Amino acid sequence: MKRFRNPIITILLIAGLAAIFWKKTMAAQVATCEVCVVFNGQRQCSRASGESEKEAARTAHSTACGPVANGMNEKIACDSRQPDVLRCDPPAP
Repeated sequence: MKRFRNPIITILLIAGLAAIFWKKTMAAQVATCEVCVVFNGQRQCSRASGESEKEAARTAHSTACGPVANGMNEKIACDSRQPDVLRCDPPAP
């Protein structure tokens, strides 16, 4: 097997693909929300972004419940609670 003799081209190609991937991924994230939940006597906050405010809030809520809920039953109970704090940034123009 021949070794590729020009690593600069390889590095540039990888950097270009990474830039395209980053741009496509971040373009879909237009809304950002922060959610804080109180469950089992603990308070946990999380921040998430998504294609809509509703999706960003749901993802942040679910992520905040992770550390304070033990097991699937508690996770479902935590996800069903109203958040203590819900703040969403306005979508970027």
